[in-house]
Amino acid sequence: MTDRIEVAATELRPLLEEFIMWARANAPESDPELVGPAALWHRLAFSQDLGTWKRADLRNLLLDRMPKVVEDPDAAADGMLPAVDAYLTFLSQTGRLNQGSDSLADLQAELDDVEDEFVDLMEELLDDTEGDDEEDESGDLGDFEPFADELAELDTIRLRPDTELAEAARQAPLVAKARDLAVWVGSGRKVGEDTLLTDAEVEEALAVTGLPRPETDGPIAEAVPQLWNIWNLAVDLEFLEPGEGGTVAVQDDTAEWPFDDDEDVLDAWMLGLHSVDYGDPELDDDDLTMALAGLTRGLLIRLLLAGGSRERAELAQELAEAAADLDELGADAWEAAGDPLAPAIDWLIGYGMVELDGDTVRLTPLGTEGVVHLIDDADIEVDARPAIESMSAHELLALSAELPEEEADAEFAAWMRLREPAKAAEELLDAAAEDDSDALIRVQAASVVGTLGEAAVPAWQAALKQPSLRPYAATHLSQLGVEGAPEPTQDDTHWLILDMWTISAGLGRSEFVSSLRDIGPEMVNELLEVIWKIPHAHVEELLDLISQVHPDKQVAKAARRALFKARSV
Repeated sequence: MTDRIEVAATELRPLLEEFIMWARANAPESDPELVGPAALWHRLAFSQDLGTWKRADLRNLLLDRMPKVVEDPDAAADGMLPAVDAYLTFLSQTGRLNQGSDSLADLQAELDDVEDEFVDLMEELLDDTEGDDEEDESGDLGDFEPFADELAELDTIRLRPDTELAEAARQAPLVAKARDLAVWVGSGRKVGEDTLLTDAEVEEALAVTGLPRPETDGPIAEAVPQLWNIWNLAVDLEFLEPGEGGTVAVQDDTAEWPFDDDEDVLDAWMLGLHSVDYGDPELDDDDLTMALAGLTRGLLIRLLLAGGSRERAELAQELAEAAADLDELGADAWEAAGDPLAPAIDWLIGYGMVELDGDTVRLTPLGTEGVVHLIDDADIEVDARPAIESMSAHELLALSAELPEEEADAEFAAWMRLREPAKAAEELLDAAAEDDSDALIRVQAASVVGTLGEAAVPAWQAALKQPSLRPYAATHLSQLGVEGAPEPTQDDTHWLILDMWTISAGLGRSEFVSSLRDIGPEMVNELLEVIWKIPHAHVEELLDLISQVHPDKQVAKAARRALFKARSV
């Protein structure tokens, strides 16, 4: 068997090398390295001819053979099918997919059919190889995964507008301290290897940041963990950056904090968001410190799940029990820390994320925004949306595209109640005009504005000046019988078709092929004769896709001709 593998690998190598070069230009998002094992076992088990591929063989290869030989099931689950798709496309486009093969469209349809089962098989392999280890490993107090189900069941979280959040971020004391420390560091300050600053420099830094000087008999640098947390925050915020020759320097615009631009403020604040971990208690014993790792995140997630606020004593009791459950040293660490919540709450207050109201700990709007981002970073689903009153038209359209129809309708209705119909129409069409390539946003906007009747006429008339919206504007103005409105042209109709095809293609190859079949090959051929002339952002991409996936060879050929014409203009 080893000799057969070596012979097959030698035979495949030139073809795979050429495919790798082809993929860089034609399928840059695929991972060509994942094709090798599939192509090799196809050659060994199913066909001595490298260019003969059958649907049945492809299915057996992916669902029977590959689970037995794949080395990295995680990578395979994410990328093997797209890589095989790219490889088959390469064979087809370079004339190497033999006549005895099934068509490229049929092979790609088979890839779609087996996708879910293939991913399930890879995940089962992951469970088999990692399951025991994962069962033995426990997350720390800041692990969000155990709360995933509760987070999924939360009511919609409404996030405050950026202007409000940016103003809150400007007031965060810890960011100001990090700025002051960075400005004090200056340009090209030499730092030590064992300790960054000398004791004399530490004294100066404490004064600059407003931190008290600790009472200690040892080196002062070892007794100021809060100062080093602020130093690390300054690095996170990109206020400080390492230089050459063991130096560190302040960034040019650091002294300008708080910045004038809201987006710049929030970008900077988000850079330092993971500094919440600096709020975890630091004890003399490293093992005890690790037993309380993640405490600050654990506090944040519990506040969010409780609707934003909880009594401090309740939080302390719940987190103490969690620490004891997660680590055999958890109870000892909790006792040794005295009041473990104190440093966590202090840090979060300093970063603008929580506030204390008597014994109640409460998330601020900025804190809610931050927790939602941390949850998103952990790849856990939570339903968080901009507040209706602050939601822009573009945010509304983008959000609604991801929602079930009933929820999307409710969002639109709530948003529309806050503005006059004519103003709503203007905002929605302006949002749709922002990006000519976003057909889904455009279609959604036109659909909603189309329900506003005569109130939307001024907005439709203004939209006539936008090439991407003119087809919709002309159609609706004509339907409303507006005097002097232009009649929709054939080009307008073709633009609308291209928008529909773009959306269909975005739903997947099967959906796209189905939409083409619905109108029949004769009609598609007629459209291909003229539609290549339309200056649509996706016309070339769509023609290329039709040439690859349409089951009728004559249509595929016509699409290739149309694509050539479009590229020649």
